Amino acid sequence: MITRRTALVLGMTTAALPFSAKASSNDPRVQTTTGPVTGVRYDGVSVFKGLRYGAPTQRFRPPRRPAPWSDPIRAATYGAASPQRGNEPNQSEDCLFLNVWTPGTDAGRRPVMVYIHGGAYSAGSGSDPLYDGARLAARGDVVVVTLNHRLNVFGYAYLARLAPGFEDSGNAGQLDLILALQWVRDNIAAFGGDPSRVMLFGQSGGGAKIATLMAMPAAQGLFHRAATMSGQQVTASGPINATTRAAAWLKALGLTPDRAAEATTMPVERLLEAQTAEDPILGFGGLYFGPVLDFRSLPRHPFYPDAAPQGRSIPMIIGNTREETLGFMGDDPRNQGLTWDSLAARLTPGVMRIDITPEAVIAGYRAMHPDWSPDRVLIAATTAGRSWRGAVIEAEERARAGAPAWVYQLDFPGELASGRQGAFHTADIPLVFDNVQAAGSRTRGPGAQGLSDRMSDAFIALARDGDPNHAGLPRWDRYELPRRQTMLMDVQPRMADDPRGDERAFFSAIPYIQPGT
Repeated sequence: MITRRTALVLGMTTAALPFSAKASSNDPRVQTTTGPVTGVRYDGVSVFKGLRYGAPTQRFRPPRRPAPWSDPIRAATYGAASPQRGNEPNQSEDCLFLNVWTPGTDAGRRPVMVYIHGGAYSAGSGSDPLYDGARLAARGDVVVVTLNHRLNVFGYAYLARLAPGFEDSGNAGQLDLILALQWVRDNIAAFGGDPSRVMLFGQSGGGAKIATLMAMPAAQGLFHRAATMSGQQVTASGPINATTRAAAWLKALGLTPDRAAEATTMPVERLLEAQTAEDPILGFGGLYFGPVLDFRSLPRHPFYPDAAPQGRSIPMIIGNTREETLGFMGDDPRNQGLTWDSLAARLTPGVMRIDITPEAVIAGYRAMHPDWSPDRVLIAATTAGRSWRGAVIEAEERARAGAPAWVYQLDFPGELASGRQGAFHTADIPLVFDNVQAAGSRTRGPGAQGLSDRMSDAFIALARDGDPNHAGLPRWDRYELPRRQTMLMDVQPRMADDPRGDERAFFSAIPYIQPGT
């Protein structure tokens, strides 16, 4: 049994300490399977932050359930995020925490919407203001959950072929997610949720993590609907490539493969800094760490050679934004004032992520869209060739398997810091969370709230009934071949068959391998 004194000795975060910090008698209290917790009630929603779902875990090892406690935990602040590069606050290797927003801690049996954050597999947390679940919970009478898990080398460094005892290291971050979903299964009814109606939704890396979970046997039965937003995982990293990357990382640490176990005691900062070594598979950028085809927790690729049978019965939304790469490239000074002569130098392998010459891309787009500018071709080609491609493959494989998804394309524009507008990567997050006015939202302006109403209600409907159709949208048909029905999300949403079909067909001639795998 953990006491406050023991917790302090263990270095546990204050979000996990079993004590009451001036809790009000009116604050909601819930008994979880590991101990009592108290939250905060405001604006008709009970909020519990920093709930521990996993114990402090040894590096590169599978997660463990937390030890039980007896004194109430004051769950009023977010728990720590996984160690990562960048400016994410409050980082710690002890990062297995989740957050709950619920209209009531009663027997409401509400649908449960679990959001998995993006940031690829290397960054992010569940505490971004855009992910605040209060408005979504109140709007749909649903329970919203966000979470943290181990990222980058801490969650996905594949050491299994280099040292004994690390057989699960390549998918430790995914195993964290499974442990969090087991916590939801075992505890969410006490928070007013229905454990038989759990929906996962996630953007970018969050969507990729969900696609991967759909092929992991240990995740079967833990969620019942899924929605991915600009996040795909057609293939996982192969074990040999993953081993090559791990060896390159160890070399950057000054370690030979036979000394891999020494990485368990090195400072966090050194482990993160070594990730910046050039990727030996891609030949550019920092080292990629993501799910590994380890034939243990992940026995097959998620969507190769087909949609994993395990996930086919799960009703699914697959979404993308029309100008995905505008979010990465739109404010880059190198992309200002492009000409047809200078465009080729920007369509590098590191930008396109597929094996095609810049000249072929330019010629193809000038034939398809002779009125487009070089800058527009840059954004369109990089979006269609590297970002959208995985979503198309997943939607097509679901259709071929007789389990078609509902597909959307966001056309409504967000606004970059420079003032440039477009439907860029992440623009759909505030729309789905009903948080268009939240700090950090770049999707505002006339029509934003109306579209947010429609999109959030569609996600709520999927969570509640397994079907996103509702009165505020035109009839949303599933994506079937050869029509490829797609909902174009704009001020006035509408259905279209095979939007951007010329671009899709152009890139379908090029073999696609998931970047990084």
